[in-house]
Amino acid sequence: QVQLVESGGGLVQTGGSLRLSCVASGRTFNTYAMGWFRQPPGKEREFVAGVTWSGGSTYYADSVKGRFTISRDNAKNTVYLQMNSLKPEDTAVYYCAADASSIRVGVRAYEYDYWGQGTQVTVSS
Repeated sequence: QVQLVESGGGLVQTGGSLRLSCVASGRTFNTYAMGWFRQPPGKEREFVAGVTWSGGSTYYADSVKGRFTISRDNAKNTVYLQMNSLKPEDTAVYYCAADASSIRVGVRAYEYDYWGQGTQVTVSS
């Protein structure tokens, strides 16, 4: 069993930045692909960014390319999401997720095995 705990959410103005962190329990973190998803109010959960187990490859939704950066530190069992140039449409609950069964990064929520509890990000206009 893997537990994921996100932190770093909050209220920020348009154009501001936030850094989300997700700490994972377990000794096999460095074998998992990791992803960040978000769920805006009244909408479905959507893929934001993903990173392979080694950190060597990253993937982004078109809506965040050039503004968000995903990274991981396997020594700390932590994955990060640096969010810059935030927009009101980035407002959502952000979740990190772990895929324990694939070496590639999935973009569908059902491809992930473990989820954190979520952290709220609110961008004011």
